[in-house]
Amino acid sequence: MILVTGASGHLGANLVRRLLADGEEVRVLVRDGSDNRGVDALPVERARGDLREYPSVLAAVRGCRRVYHCGARVSSAESHAREIYETNVGGTRHVLRAALAAGAERVVVTGSFSAVGHDPARPSDETVPVNPFARLLPYQRSKVAVEHECLKAAADGLDVVIATSCAILGPNDFLPSRMGKLLLDFANGRLRAYIPGGFEFVAARDVAEGHVLCMAKGRTGQKYIFSTEFLTVDALLDIYAEVTGRPRPRLRLPGPVMLGLAHVTTAALRVVAPRAEPRFTPGAVRILMLERRADTTKARTELGFQPTSIRDAIREQYAFFDSLGWIRGARRPA
Repeated sequence: MILVTGASGHLGANLVRRLLADGEEVRVLVRDGSDNRGVDALPVERARGDLREYPSVLAAVRGCRRVYHCGARVSSAESHAREIYETNVGGTRHVLRAALAAGAERVVVTGSFSAVGHDPARPSDETVPVNPFARLLPYQRSKVAVEHECLKAAADGLDVVIATSCAILGPNDFLPSRMGKLLLDFANGRLRAYIPGGFEFVAARDVAEGHVLCMAKGRTGQKYIFSTEFLTVDALLDIYAEVTGRPRPRLRLPGPVMLGLAHVTTAALRVVAPRAEPRFTPGAVRILMLERRADTTKARTELGFQPTSIRDAIREQYAFFDSLGWIRGARRPA
């Protein structure tokens, strides 16, 4: 039996489907009151609980030889800092502690490229440390702390590996993700402007494959970066235009201008809607402006990771949204 946390999220929903296709028996940890459409129709065993509550996590882990810990609170908002820490850091601590107590053979924990350091002179690999004195988002700080929890658990004797994900593109995006909302905005004609920049993107099938490879071949206490391709925002929107048949927005805002607007809108949201999730926070804009690149040599050489196509991933994500009726007046691709 395999346990997957975060199975309703973008990564988890794709990983569970991959495991089922491989003939595995899967148990998922789901939280009452959450949107669990990502697993509702799947032949999986359901354990109900919350990552922040150790007893429910321990009950979910018992009887599972392997654990994929994909659950996390993903947000770029400063106002969500406490919830992010309790879910990501405390939740990971609970999963690792439960795995030790229950005698699980191996745990693969989902890491984030935001927890890999930035070196302007070269693409970042697993050896580049995060600068603790830099301006880090709460989510970034939490994922750095998650890696520390993994190393502590490894020192205590747990077989744990970190699968580091970049921004995910692909189908089974039920919630949807931040990148999914961007594609929906584009496809539905709601994206009026954009900013230059770039980031590393990973196809959903590739990051699911990466997790499976980590489980099968990863070295204990090590982390591996999984990315399909670096894309500038302009290149990403060109693919969106190709897939959706809509032109990309004409308004291309300079990064510093968008950064100023993000500061204003984020501050306003804190007052009028403190629980709202800003689409573009100052931290998110700064990350895009860095144009960070990833070096996936370690995953390729040690695990045999072979990235597929980011264009295909975007086509599949668009088709998935269209199948749910989320795209109004879907057009034929140009």
